[in-house]
Amino acid sequence: MSKTEGPKTKDKIINEDFVKKLDRPLRGQHIEWDSKIPGFGVRINAGGAIAFVLNYTLNGRRRRFKIGRYPAWNATTAREEAKALSVGIDRGTDPQDQKLKSQSEPTFRELAERYLEEHAETHKRASSVRTDRGKIRRLLPLWGGLQVKAISQDRIEKLKRDLKGTPYHANRTLALLSKMFNLSVKWKYRTDNPVKGIEKFKEHPRDFHLTEQQVVSLKQALDAYHNQNAADAIRLLLLTGAREGETLIADWTQFDLKLGVWTKPSHHTKENKEEHIPLNDDALALLRKMGPQKSGPLFPGKNGGSRVTLRKPWIQICKAAGLVTSVERLGKKRWITRYRPNFHIHDLRHTYASWLVSNGVPLYDVSKLMGHTRMQTTERYAHHADASLRRATNVFGKLFRGAGGKKGKR
Repeated sequence: MSKTEGPKTKDKIINEDFVKKLDRPLRGQHIEWDSKIPGFGVRINAGGAIAFVLNYTLNGRRRRFKIGRYPAWNATTAREEAKALSVGIDRGTDPQDQKLKSQSEPTFRELAERYLEEHAETHKRASSVRTDRGKIRRLLPLWGGLQVKAISQDRIEKLKRDLKGTPYHANRTLALLSKMFNLSVKWKYRTDNPVKGIEKFKEHPRDFHLTEQQVVSLKQALDAYHNQNAADAIRLLLLTGAREGETLIADWTQFDLKLGVWTKPSHHTKENKEEHIPLNDDALALLRKMGPQKSGPLFPGKNGGSRVTLRKPWIQICKAAGLVTSVERLGKKRWITRYRPNFHIHDLRHTYASWLVSNGVPLYDVSKLMGHTRMQTTERYAHHADASLRRATNVFGKLFRGAGGKKGKR
């Protein structure tokens, strides 16, 4: 009637030492299966979260039950729980159903945890998961203890009004909530999506880019920065127009310095397709200076993995380059000065594209270099072509001024 199951493995025992040596996948999740307890496994995702699971089949239905997260559950305790659950399954008890029955009216906090674990961490890039976590962290003080079905459209509308000063952030928050509530319907937490029907704010595409003098100041600040690993990452962003996430997760195996090509795997790109990006001479010189390796992260971070973010270095470098706005606020005892960069790190990508277009590079070529799948995305930079076109039309002006300068023979 029932059985636990999982891929067959050879002499693989999930214990504390085994769990501590698990390697994070670049994207999604990976499960290692125990060879002694059928169906018992340990799962790790790109964010480093670890959980013990049990696969089983009951009444012809295949299911996966999460025993618990590590380190709240250690390997020894999880193994004993897996054995006990297997006995119950053999007797016809479904642990997944028992868990659902024990949950009475889930809260927004529980919905958020399940969204992150079962959707975000398995379907989204690590940078997107961090963004989602940040938005959810700001929502939990408001709604964390509320039942999911108690969150009405009026509450969503009030949240939207409170965020009207940051329309882009407001729209991204509404999109996140809409996905979460769609899943809440699927998981039978409620019967409708309260975000449906709420209009988003109008957005104006961001097209901030650095001037030539600002780039000079940025280069000087990069040269003086104490962490040249982070400085090189920012240099590569500016020289290639690449996205921060694609650059930080890059591995040396993706670069062919002889051919001058950066091959981005499909699971590293926003468009989910493999990209072959030609590198300019300065980018190649930078990579050679960094000391190319056969493999390994281009920009190592803690614990031997890839660097996760450039947020702190970017703020410090912008401050040194004079590309910040100072903001003062009163703390408990004194005024505190905060520095806010005038540019987002993503504006390096806008700078790259804008400079290419304004110097006569065709939009089609820029589209390929940027990895855009639709020309409409690149056409936002079309107005930068005015400078190039003006230089072109001035060619005729020079010809016109010179016309008739030499009299022809009659």
